[in-house]
Amino acid sequence: MITGKLIVEQLVNGLVLGCMYASIASGLTLIWGTMKMLNFAHGEFYMIGGYFVFFALNLLGIPGIWCLVISVAIVLVLGMLLEKTIIEPLLGKPGWELSPLVVTVGASIAIQNGALKLWGEHIKNLPYYIEGTVELMGVRLAYQRLMILFVTAFVMLGFWVYTKKSRFGLGLRAVAQDRDAATLMGIDFKRVYTVTFGISCAMAALAAALLSPIFSISPWMGHAALTKGFIAVVLGGLGSFEGAILAGVLLGSVESLAVIFLSSEWKDVVSFSIFIIMLTLKPAGLFGSKEW
Repeated sequence: MITGKLIVEQLVNGLVLGCMYASIASGLTLIWGTMKMLNFAHGEFYMIGGYFVFFALNLLGIPGIWCLVISVAIVLVLGMLLEKTIIEPLLGKPGWELSPLVVTVGASIAIQNGALKLWGEHIKNLPYYIEGTVELMGVRLAYQRLMILFVTAFVMLGFWVYTKKSRFGLGLRAVAQDRDAATLMGIDFKRVYTVTFGISCAMAALAAALLSPIFSISPWMGHAALTKGFIAVVLGGLGSFEGAILAGVLLGSVESLAVIFLSSEWKDVVSFSIFIIMLTLKPAGLFGSKEW
């Protein structure tokens, strides 16, 4: 029987799931808005973030919240290294519209198979960072899920303010709007690209680090995350940071409601149906294709 309490609980679960989609989608749209490229290895950085949390917690015995910080920091550096080694050499070369897509697909395959070889195919699980539940107006909520909501909101808001107020944020927006003009003003666009790519990958790792105690960790976990991230990017509008966050939260909420009103088998059908309808009626997404 569907009750108001069940709907509220599912909405909270949807917000948690939406936080993952928003974090992944915001990273994807950050790269597109700045570098005008799609990163098909984004899901693998999500996967790596989950594994680093697992090993930091189980092998090194580091407390959960610090595992999260370490995982995000390591993936930030790995993302910057990948951009420097395989993407930056393509800058200024013919075929920029296609070449990053090809190399990131190759990187995705290599990273996924490397994870499979190193860590095996067995699914790994993590304990909650914060145990226990709280009851609000008759609805029981896990502290872990509330922590996910709080941390994601804090990080997304903090990064948004950073891009608006900081020197690097202003440089990032300048490069996104006109790379040549920004270069004439003394902005090192290659440095902006490298840091932006690293931050994007770190956002994916943040999503995995927060959600690993709820969902399992495996070499294939990045595929589904990347697919839903792309759907959220298209729904929000390519290049729109705010649109990616809003679309991610809405997508997670709709999927959770679909579970109780239809069934769990239908939630992906609902997501792709919304995706197709949006492409048909408003291809530019909710927030159009605005620039940074």
